Amino acid sequence: MPPTHADISLVGRRRETFRLDALISAAGQGEGGALVLRGEPGIGKSALLDHTRRAASGFRVMQASGAEFEMELPFAALHQLCAPVLGHRAGLPAPHRKALEIAFGLDTGTPDPLLVGIATLGLLAETAAEQPLLCVVDDAQWLDHASAKALAFLARRVAAEPVAVVFAVRDPSPEPARSPELDELPALTVEGLPEPDARALLGAELHAPLDEQVRDRILAEARGNPLALLELPRGAGPGGLAGGFALPVTSPPAGRIERSFQDRLERLPAGARLLLTVAAADPVGDPGLLWRAAGSLGIGAEGAEAAAASGLIEFGIRIRFCHPLARSVAYRSAEPEERRLAHQALASATDPAADPDRVAWHHAQAGTGPDEEIAAELDASAARAQSRGGVAATAAFLERAAALSADPARRVDRLLAAAQAKLAVGDFDRTAELLAAATTATAMTGTAMTATATTGTAMTGTARQLAQADLLRGRLSFVRHRGADAIACLLGAARRLTQVDPAWSRACYLDAIEMGILTGGLDAVVREAAAAPAAGPAGSVALLEALVSLVTDGPREAVPALRPLVSDTGHEEWTRRPSLASLLAVEVWDFDAYLGIGHRIVELGRRSGSFFTLPIGLAMAATANVHAGDFGAAVEMISEGAAIAEATGASPLFYPRIHLAALRGRRREAVELFDAVLAAGPLMSISVHWGTAVLNNGLADYPAAFAAARQAVASGDLATAGLALPELIEAALRCGEHEPAASALRALTERTRAGGAWGLGVQAYTRALVTGDEPSFQEAIDRLDGTRAVVYQARAHLLYGEWLRRQGRRREARERLRHAHCLFSDIGMEAFAARAAGELRATGERARNRAHPAGDRLTMQEVHIARLVAGGATSKEVAARLFLSPRTVDAHLRNIFRKLDITSRRQLRDIDL
Repeated sequence: MPPTHADISLVGRRRETFRLDALISAAGQGEGGALVLRGEPGIGKSALLDHTRRAASGFRVMQASGAEFEMELPFAALHQLCAPVLGHRAGLPAPHRKALEIAFGLDTGTPDPLLVGIATLGLLAETAAEQPLLCVVDDAQWLDHASAKALAFLARRVAAEPVAVVFAVRDPSPEPARSPELDELPALTVEGLPEPDARALLGAELHAPLDEQVRDRILAEARGNPLALLELPRGAGPGGLAGGFALPVTSPPAGRIERSFQDRLERLPAGARLLLTVAAADPVGDPGLLWRAAGSLGIGAEGAEAAAASGLIEFGIRIRFCHPLARSVAYRSAEPEERRLAHQALASATDPAADPDRVAWHHAQAGTGPDEEIAAELDASAARAQSRGGVAATAAFLERAAALSADPARRVDRLLAAAQAKLAVGDFDRTAELLAAATTATAMTGTAMTATATTGTAMTGTARQLAQADLLRGRLSFVRHRGADAIACLLGAARRLTQVDPAWSRACYLDAIEMGILTGGLDAVVREAAAAPAAGPAGSVALLEALVSLVTDGPREAVPALRPLVSDTGHEEWTRRPSLASLLAVEVWDFDAYLGIGHRIVELGRRSGSFFTLPIGLAMAATANVHAGDFGAAVEMISEGAAIAEATGASPLFYPRIHLAALRGRRREAVELFDAVLAAGPLMSISVHWGTAVLNNGLADYPAAFAAARQAVASGDLATAGLALPELIEAALRCGEHEPAASALRALTERTRAGGAWGLGVQAYTRALVTGDEPSFQEAIDRLDGTRAVVYQARAHLLYGEWLRRQGRRREARERLRHAHCLFSDIGMEAFAARAAGELRATGERARNRAHPAGDRLTMQEVHIARLVAGGATSKEVAARLFLSPRTVDAHLRNIFRKLDITSRRQLRDIDL
């Protein structure tokens, strides 16, 4: 029996088909997965996708394809994939259903791409309940950013679903194609065929006589590329195949394939070439649209027949090129005037009510120079893209609008808006280029206005534009390098705005102070901010003045002014600067504010659906809960924050993990974490020094604690240096270093003098340690026992008990140490609990062994799932919270039941987690 075409196309692809067959087989058994096929044009990715479709017997096959001219349209490819199964969206949670409907233009609003990814996962899970799914995404290098992000998210989370996802990506990707979101997925590079397989493929497909020398030349030039093996002989003609055929050797296979397509194009009549240009410029592939555009250009049936006969294009229910390279060649080989005609015809043929963005985009491509009317159309498209969560599309529309702007000032505004959008999607190189163009254009505009004695209002506009450029440049520098020049840019913006907008100037100074805290340049910022005019909202003015006072005058003067601001957890500034709020709450030792601010930011993040705000709030609230002794709640928040970071590709926030590890007191676990954090960069080193001091004070390794605490205090870091002072006092005294302890006590007293019960309680027990004043121990206990700072209550009882034992008052010591041991054990502070147990033994009493919480047998994610389920959450609700599929949640629950030796969800309610 002769081989079929499918058999021929897979010659030499045993390795690849085995991998794809295994993926399909696993998905059929409920163990989903994803695979990215990477390779040069013509290498056989499309043939492998065809094989995968055939192998997926019994699967529902869903398909999408990236298109170069749709890269600017948000969720275009995702809609193409999901459109056939949108009826299943009724089974999704309301927020997810709405996110999909907004993304696909069925509702209005602003969806987050991540929420759309979660909703897509739910949609496919609902669909896969009927039969397994195969999702095929071809030409994924052309995916729009929003679709790429959602599909990559989906592909990472189908492990427990009967879903297989296969992407085909051109590698290396041509500019401006990019799909970095797919880089973390399992990949298989499709390489050239070995010589025997290449020879077999050529022989099977070529029926004309072929000279052996020509055959060898084709094989050498094709380098195993299947499409090149088939296209190179097309350009030779019958005479070339018979003998004397030679090919240039100066370009790779993709270049030679393109030349083959180019040769076939050049042999076509002008009308057929123009028709192919129109088809290439239309990403939709809609025959009705194509024929309307062709009719307006006077292209008749003869042109269509010649184009079809070339084999480059297929006219059916969908317009298809024979290969993506053919489409690219058809567009790029056209003369500029031909491309403009094609886009103008498509703009006229497209329904402006149903698809205004494509109309605007085609108009923009058809333009020949500045055109404010078209630029305004693109502005409207950018606004629509922004409302649908298409930040990448927003940037593309604005960038093109800037190029077409006739008004210089509008051009600068559009360049800056495009730069901001490019920064939001992580295209840092293009952001820098747009900022440079905006700065140059702004300077030229300002010069022109000066020369023509333009009004002061216009000059104000120029100053604002330059300030906005400085702000964007500062943010770009921070995300790229965490560099000190980021602060310089923010200060530059603040200076420019001092006269034209004092309120905005002060806001820039506050931004610079917050960034100075994070990068270590706080003093220089504050010195300059001190001279800022007192303008703007009263809360902003008061906050900046108090921060300046904190740095220049010290805590004694600043804390009384800061405390009321910090205590107001609903202060408008804290919504914009949550990290600063949390740091100041610790700086003024206000524990209620410390907890309250974190939980408020979590609520804001949940209510807004912001995956920027929510992780910050979770990290803040988790850290505060650690100090409140609620390790379970902290683990839950850390787990949710990690899920968001993993889903969004953001850097995880390590400081709640540092605080938890330090206070839990498991040496090996903590040291491994600290080393990993330090290896990642110096940004968290001060927190690690504090954590090392706490860990070693718990383990009674006082020299190590003393060294680490000195480093943390010496940093002068806002909040962390203050938290390290009690650790330094305790460790120094245990090491016989009385002067450093006394000096640290003076500094702590300055910071806590106007503090609340938390600060005054810690000050009291450290004062008792230094002076031996017993009433101070009792004062500390009285103050702290009424607060939520349970960790510090326990430490006050421990230190008092240790002091009593050293005074020979064993009976009184036992009472304090017993209470401390119970608190530490209940919290899970294992090192301090062991230290309290050791002190009890020294009094002649053995501490009772307390059972370890069941949660110790679970991972952080399992603890989180178990706590949610114990609280009554369904698998769907847990899945939505943790960006998982319900099947994945059920798989985790099976592991949880096994580890805890239980059999039902109801039993989780009675277990200490």
